[in-house]
Amino acid sequence: MRDEVDDLVEAWGRERGDLDLAPVEVFSRISRLARHLDLARRDAFTAHGIESWEFDVLAALRRAGQPYELSPGRLLRETLVTSGTMTNRVDRLTARGLVERLPDPRDRRGVLVRLTAEGKAAVDGAFEALLAAEADLLADLSDKDRTQLAGLLRSLLAPFS
Repeated sequence: MRDEVDDLVEAWGRERGDLDLAPVEVFSRISRLARHLDLARRDAFTAHGIESWEFDVLAALRRAGQPYELSPGRLLRETLVTSGTMTNRVDRLTARGLVERLPDPRDRRGVLVRLTAEGKAAVDGAFEALLAAEADLLADLSDKDRTQLAGLLRSLLAPFS
């Protein structure tokens, strides 16, 4: 089975046969797959009235477990954004009624960000839609191949963790 990356590698091989094109065979496919995944994510989130950045914040709160709240600092670590960006995001999510700010009972100066019932419904629906879309992307792989692929990708990502 050939794909567009095979054509790309073949063309580069003709033009630059002196180069090892093995990385192109891997990363060009990952890049193309990432585009398909990005579109699937966008569709899943849009269907539930949220954007990708909103999902990231809401999902971090949802994964925290009941009562679905985190400090702003913990949200920063979970979503890998700056404090200014997080403040803006929490402000916008609060205005939409998806999260609320509460005083931190352990720190009188601190606040906690908590998922509202509306926010929980939005993130749960978006996550279910995302999982269905991702399952479709993996549909042609056997369970064994999926497990092997997950392991290979884990190894590839390990240096960045």
